[in-house]
Amino acid sequence: MNSRIRHLSLALIALFGVLFIQMQRWQVFDRSELEANPRNNRLTLREFNSPRGQIITADGVVIAQSVPVTDEADEYKYQREYPEGDLFAHVTGYYTLNYGSTQLERVYSDVLAGKTPAQQLAGAGDIFTRTDTSGSVVTTVRADLQRVAQRELAGRIGSVVAIDTRTGAVLAMYSNPSFDPNQVAAHNNSTGDVLIALQEDPEKPLLAHTYQERYMPGSTFKILTTSIGLETGVITEASEFPVETEWTPPNTDNPIQNYGGKPCGGDMITVFARSCNIPFAQTAVNVGPDAMVNGVRAFGLEEKIPFELPGAAASTFGGTAETFTDSLALLAIHGFGQGSVQMVPLHMALISGAVANNGVMMRPYVVAETRYNDGRVLSRAAQNAWRQVMQPATATTLNTFMQEVVRSGTASCCLQLAGGIQAAAKTGTAQLNAEGEEERSHAWITAFAPAEAPRIAVVVMLKGVDDEISAGTGGRLAGPIAKKILDAALKVVPATPTDPSTPSTTTP
Repeated sequence: MNSRIRHLSLALIALFGVLFIQMQRWQVFDRSELEANPRNNRLTLREFNSPRGQIITADGVVIAQSVPVTDEADEYKYQREYPEGDLFAHVTGYYTLNYGSTQLERVYSDVLAGKTPAQQLAGAGDIFTRTDTSGSVVTTVRADLQRVAQRELAGRIGSVVAIDTRTGAVLAMYSNPSFDPNQVAAHNNSTGDVLIALQEDPEKPLLAHTYQERYMPGSTFKILTTSIGLETGVITEASEFPVETEWTPPNTDNPIQNYGGKPCGGDMITVFARSCNIPFAQTAVNVGPDAMVNGVRAFGLEEKIPFELPGAAASTFGGTAETFTDSLALLAIHGFGQGSVQMVPLHMALISGAVANNGVMMRPYVVAETRYNDGRVLSRAAQNAWRQVMQPATATTLNTFMQEVVRSGTASCCLQLAGGIQAAAKTGTAQLNAEGEEERSHAWITAFAPAEAPRIAVVVMLKGVDDEISAGTGGRLAGPIAKKILDAALKVVPATPTDPSTPSTTTP
């Protein structure tokens, strides 16, 4: 009898061991596979039957929240809602029942759902009462500035970005067209059709064009060429350029012209303010392929912007040193922002911000802090430099040049700020059409203010405009939008920034 009991006990122990190992395999090793299995709806049921925290703007506007479901036919308790519609779609993204999540809803999902270790630990004492551990995300983006950007872009395809030059905080970030995430987050079968329609739209409304797309920058790129020329000693503030209508670079018999074939030249500040093409083509060739390529890479080109939102694109110079060694004519064209040069709007705002910030380009961020359900701070963003892109003396010189663009150059039409505040700017008209075709261009402006003590940088890019095109198209079309953003931002962004030395905990 004892022998039989022993054998039975050993068999039961072995079976319990097998069961334990199998449970560990399911819960640890196969967890991800089981959660992703389309037949497993427990995770979905749990998430959509539990509270999810808010996403809030810097000025206190709720832009994403979960509300109790009132439809008795709906099997879920909570519905994700976006009170501002399409205004913040490219910041919040969407959180859906069947199609996953994007943007902040994806990156900060654990915080919003209350799943971070710190939140779980905080709620551990009330585990049996199912305490709400959800958290909230507070952005750096302001609803008042976002609304200005949306209003001013109405009827235009394009992007607006505004940043705090001292910290890298993104204050406004809007691109048109946008989309309404409420239509995607609904608990019904229509959401799939909505997403398909958005994905098939040739204007790509699901794409955050502000940081996930790049465009030919035109003359705004002359900021980089001027900085590299000054840093390498190829040009100085005293450099003079002859008044010319065309110039033929090496390796070609096809001359480069100023915009519209007009004569242009003079001292450095004049050619910058008037946006002559030939001086910057000559500067790029004189700098040379190696130094020019290394110079633009120092600005972060060919590298994805270090941004917490997913899918950030990389600006590109469109070639290697070897590419341009074989074609100095191509290097010349790239020197004034044509050819294969492509810039991300957010990146151009950071470059303008670096001029304003003594040559230091800050790392952009869009989340100021995360919070526990009771409002206590869970994590706070760090304010860090991305790179030193130019010496302070070079930044001071460029600041002076950019002020002259506003006083007497291509932005004199439109960037006179309220209260007599002096702005600094560079415009760009990126020609898209081949010779003989109907004129079409991207219209750009990047600017910062106040010029003597900068705190706000802005970039406006209007895609593929076909208005009357000229060297001043960027200033004439994009400039008034930049003015409205700067005027509004200077009223609400404090002269003293948040202390950048504030310690931060690990963000999710």
